[in-house]
Amino acid sequence: MEFSELKKRAMECVGLEQTNKNTKIGSVAAAILTDQGNVYTGVSIVTPCSMGFCAEHTAIGTMLTARESRIVKLVAVYQDGSVLSPCGRCREFIKQIDARNGECLIQLKNGIKTLDELLPDQWD
Repeated sequence: MEFSELKKRAMECVGLEQTNKNTKIGSVAAAILTDQGNVYTGVSIVTPCSMGFCAEHTAIGTMLTARESRIVKLVAVYQDGSVLSPCGRCREFIKQIDARNGECLIQLKNGIKTLDELLPDQWD
């Protein structure tokens, strides 16, 4: 699957919703492609007191529920369609889910890099 299709799948999930006066859902969406050829998507959840989480985390949770852990490609998008790089927390989380995810290709604003290139010195 090409990154353009993966980005399209992520954009289908974007949609800023406010479920509570301080909670916003979906300003960022992510799509991941697994080594089994499945696509999982997720949206950001922004809550007070930093209890929310990133779109990548939502997608990974769904992937893990389906008994998969190996990510081949990942893209995250903002509500305006721009591509976002995973934050440091997401990078570390992706690698900790499956060490082979270091080979995961990640779409960036100006190209594609592996997770290992974005996370050269992981903590463990």
